[in-house]
Amino acid sequence: MQQKLETRTFLLFLFIVSVGFLMVLKPFFGTIFWACAITVIFYPLQQWLLARMKGRVNTSALLTLMACMLIVVLPVTLLISSVVAEGAKVYQKLESGELNPAQYIEQVRTAFPAVEQTLVRFDVDIAKVKEGALNATMSAGKWAAQNALSIGQNTFKLLLNICLMLYLTFFLLRDGNYLLELLIRALPLGDARERMLFAKFGEVTRATIKGNLVIAVIQGSLGGLIFWILGIPGALLWGVVMAVLSLIPAVGPAIVWVPVSIYLFATGENVKGIILVAFGAGVIGLVDNILRPILVGRDTKLPDYIVLLSTLGGLGLFGVNGFVIGPLVAALFIAFWGIFIREVHTFSPDSQVENESPPSAEHTSNTQSKQDSTV
Repeated sequence: MQQKLETRTFLLFLFIVSVGFLMVLKPFFGTIFWACAITVIFYPLQQWLLARMKGRVNTSALLTLMACMLIVVLPVTLLISSVVAEGAKVYQKLESGELNPAQYIEQVRTAFPAVEQTLVRFDVDIAKVKEGALNATMSAGKWAAQNALSIGQNTFKLLLNICLMLYLTFFLLRDGNYLLELLIRALPLGDARERMLFAKFGEVTRATIKGNLVIAVIQGSLGGLIFWILGIPGALLWGVVMAVLSLIPAVGPAIVWVPVSIYLFATGENVKGIILVAFGAGVIGLVDNILRPILVGRDTKLPDYIVLLSTLGGLGLFGVNGFVIGPLVAALFIAFWGIFIREVHTFSPDSQVENESPPSAEHTSNTQSKQDSTV
């Protein structure tokens, strides 16, 4: 009785301390998550370097971290700063009146009277639509301008988060095997289950990040390129917006290029509109339809509809981090239920009866002869 009380008290305090520690780490959730994600992606490179450096763990981890900085951190930092600066310019044009979303909507309304008639049938006020578009555009531009200012003011905080992420990544690369074995020993799920689940975690994380980032880079680059060729202002900004929206499967970049193509048709630039529609549907959309099932669905072993729903749900719950967390949760959900169904089926009485093979004829005859000889 005393031993049970001590064990339960210890487990209670273990739970309290663990929850407290997680609450302490909560402000750094994004930093820790991306450190783990980068470690999973670059871990094969770490192992390759480790094998060629005869076990020099610190050197191989440092070289892997430098590769990570050159391939991921520096390009993303430069791209974000360029986009925010571009957004600040757009906001200045909105304030000066050089860009007028209400005017664009009026041009579309004039060019397509059927659209106005359809909206009127559904009791949609065109004036409110124009006002809402203007407010939304001003808010977006103001947000970009404020972020441009905040990046300048909070440079130290941004650098601190990046340095902390890289610091954690170094130790995760160096001590990854040890930490993994420690978790396997600590978690009471069974070593075989834990190894399978950790393998699934790495597989889904690697496939989701690599697949979505490849698709985002390709679609954003293609979108920015066609906008630049057609002479549409802010090609870099819209290319990055399409890259971010490509995290939404099937319809992401179309949220940008479809309204722009409608505006081109409304202003009489039919050739540019046809080119943009053909390129958007035939090239940008085709990239998503072909590459996403190959790079994400196949490697994560998730159906396309599960990838879509989990990505949208993850983005809604966790923001940008959700495009990885959503499919990861879905994959772990399926893995846990797969283990449960397999083990329940294995240990159920019906399955034991099914697994018991009927005695063969030779075995029956041998048994019968033994019984006769005994008699």
